[in-house]
Parts: sequence; C-alpha cells; structure tokens
Amino acid sequence: MDLDLLRIYVKVAALSSFTAAAGQLGLPKARVSTSVQRLEADIGVRLLHRTTRTVRMTPDGEQFLERAEALLAEAEELQTLFQKAPTSLRGRLRVDLPTGFARHVVIPRLPEFLAAHPLLEIELSSTDRRVDLVHEGFDCVLRIGRLHDSGLVARPLGELPLVNFASPAYLKRHGVPLTLDHLRSHRLVRYVQTLGATPSGWEYHDGERYCTLDMPGVITVTHTDAYEAACLAGLGMIQAPAIGLRQMVDAGQLVEVMPGFTGEPMPVSLVYASRRNMPKRLQAFMDWLAGVTTAFLR
Repeated sequence: MDLDLLRIYVKVAALSSFTAAAGQLGLPKARVSTSVQRLEADIGVRLLHRTTRTVRMTPDGEQFLERAEALLAEAEELQTLFQKAPTSLRGRLRVDLPTGFARHVVIPRLPEFLAAHPLLEIELSSTDRRVDLVHEGFDCVLRIGRLHDSGLVARPLGELPLVNFASPAYLKRHGVPLTLDHLRSHRLVRYVQTLGATPSGWEYHDGERYCTLDMPGVITVTHTDAYEAACLAGLGMIQAPAIGLRQMVDAGQLVEVMPGFTGEPMPVSLVYASRRNMPKRLQAFMDWLAGVTTAFLR
C-alpha cells in the first residue's frame, strides 16, 4: 500500500478539508483529491463524504483512519529501527509557543536540540492567539493559562507566577500604590485575547481566595508585546509573568509594585492530540521542551 496516499488521507481526515490539507502538505489541491480517490479505488470503499462545503469521514473511513495512523507510525518506527544514533530522527514538527516564552526561554535553547537532531526541521508559530491544534496541523503547543480544549491530551509542567509592574514615569504621576484602596485611583492596562471581550480587573489573594478588583483603564490590548509597551509608556500598571521583564526592572525601565497583591499563578501545559501512535521525533521534542520548561519554572 502506498504510504504517501495514507499520509494524504490522514491529513484530509484530520482537517476535514482538501484545501487545508493541501496547504499543510505543500501539494496542489487537485493532487490531494486525486490521491484520496486512488486510495478509495485501491481498497474498494468510500472513505469520505464530499459536498461543496464539507468533507467528513464515512464509517468505513473512520475505521480505516485508525489503522492508517497505526500503519504510518509502524512504518516510521521500522525506518529507524536499526538507527541507534539520536541524529536518526528526521522529519518536520509544527509547534506553537506563547510569544514571550518562545523568545526568552525556548529559542535560546533550541540550538542544542537541533544540534542533537540535525535532520529535524521545526515550524515554530509564536502568537498569543489560541491556535486550533488539530485543524491547523500542530504537533504540540505550549499553553499558559487554564485549558478549555476537549479531546486533547495535556501534560502539566508547572506554574508561572504573576508580578505587578509599573513604569517610573507612571508612578511619578500617580504615586506608588501600597493598598487595595490606593488602586481605585490608578489605571490598569487591560489585556484580552479578542477585542470586545470583557477585560478582567486587578487580581489579588485576600488570604482565602483570589479576588478581582475593578479598575479604570485607558487602553485594552490583545498582544503581550503591546501589553508591555503600554506599561513602559506609562499608560497603566500590568500583572504579568516576569519572563523578559526582569531585565527591564534591572535597567530601571519598570518597577515591581504591590508584591503582596499578585494574581493567581498561571498553569503551564504541553498539549497534543493523542498518545497513540506518536512519532519518535515528536516524543523526543516534547520531552526536551518539557525539560527546558520545568527547569525554567523551578
């Protein structure tokens, strides 16, 4: 059986789209469609229901998908069965990381991983947007914050503490807050993932639980770079992980404020689609990424 046809079918089935599969595989859409038709002809069953708007698996297609994924995983394992050196890992990995974590934690360490596995290629997306792991074709994603995805596997790696920051110029204009009552006359830079969403206020622990205090703000942003820039510009205070910000504190660009009133630490998780039939290259990368992350969080 032609493994290339299997790979194409598995991608189409995962994305429910010939167009999206063609884009991720770097193939013409016509070739992807023809390949699935050839596979159906070879095995003598219809694998996909096609309409002008949707593509979905038939019951036979669902059963075939499970066996196809297992066969592809076995083929990859067989290819490297007698290759003992770590450099035998090959192929491409598509990964998504939070922007700050990618810049300050992972990318500086990435050369060591690629030096050990020079035949691997990594496609790295760095965004604050919550990507769709399955439909956008990611092998794994690192997420900071609470998880809401169903049907995915999450590997907890630790927690990222939040710290409160303000610029010296802001504190000169508005004063240094020392109590929760002081915050009522201060401004907060608001962060949301999508404009139009309700921004949260100042989060703090009252001794028993985490609470939120509503605060005024003149700017709402959707990206961590803009969040930090707004704080540096004196537009308000922020509550953020200290990744990349400690050096700004050391340089006198930012000041830590109200250390006794910080928000709830943010869980850090490695998320992927399934434990079943996992390629060795993905397992190796996730183990390395988990090690780098947990070492940073200690």
